[in-house]
Amino acid sequence: MAESGLIIVDKPADWTSHDVVAKMRRIAGTRRVGHAGTLDPMATGVLVLGVEKATRLLGHLMLTEKEYRATIRLGVSTNTDDAEGEVTATTSAAGIGEVEIGKGVQALTGPIMQVPPQVSAIKVNGQRAYKKARAGEEVELAARPITVSSFDVLDIRQEGDVVDVDAVVVCSSGTYIRSLARDLGAALGVGGHLTALRRTRVGPYDLSMAKTIDQLAEHCEVLPIGEAVAAAFPRRDVTAEEARLVAHGGRLPAAGLGEGPIGVFGPDGELLALVEEKGGAARPLAVFAG
Repeated sequence: MAESGLIIVDKPADWTSHDVVAKMRRIAGTRRVGHAGTLDPMATGVLVLGVEKATRLLGHLMLTEKEYRATIRLGVSTNTDDAEGEVTATTSAAGIGEVEIGKGVQALTGPIMQVPPQVSAIKVNGQRAYKKARAGEEVELAARPITVSSFDVLDIRQEGDVVDVDAVVVCSSGTYIRSLARDLGAALGVGGHLTALRRTRVGPYDLSMAKTIDQLAEHCEVLPIGEAVAAAFPRRDVTAEEARLVAHGGRLPAAGLGEGPIGVFGPDGELLALVEEKGGAARPLAVFAG
């Protein structure tokens, strides 16, 4: 059986996240492979895969903070809010400078409400938004609360009527960088879309830990499930008696480690479970012992 743990992939361009999962199932020799946080085909960078028991971690990892390096083109709008879509409008951005861009970026930093792209995987009345959009339907998507912790401009380049903005964005799960590009362009009155995107971090897992598909085909490097949990969540070490209780799905008294998932480890250092603390008790979210 394949080792339970995480595989940190540097996703290539033009692959869907599912393409990566399908390839890694063959490389790892197991069907039990899933991913946390989809990357669009155009995007590259950190894609976290779970193998065997670690697939049960993925839902919790999807909620962690993410970091991206992006290029936004001002002056051109597309129907997908990225370079893969059809151009819907062009407006000269030649008069847009550093001060205006700085103000626009500042307005998109912090807790904001964001409307997802029409071409997205969000379900509307039971059907994916992108299917409706591609069938020519107008898709009404509700704005959702997100947090952009930082939106730092690295470089601004003007070429004729368009302006390219390189930026680093740190944000909460559920943030669409395409929507940030669209909204920045809209606020500046010239439209905008995303032309390049590289995810550099998901929670504690960053590009320094990521391997290409070719590297993984030569040597399938799996981050053991215990190390993966210890890197991402607070750690709680328990006694042998408490370990037996947790291994059978029992509750422990809360240890004051916060509401988010907590990794519980036995006396021998083995990962036993993920728990959450509520109402004075630590109750299992997922049990890995046995």
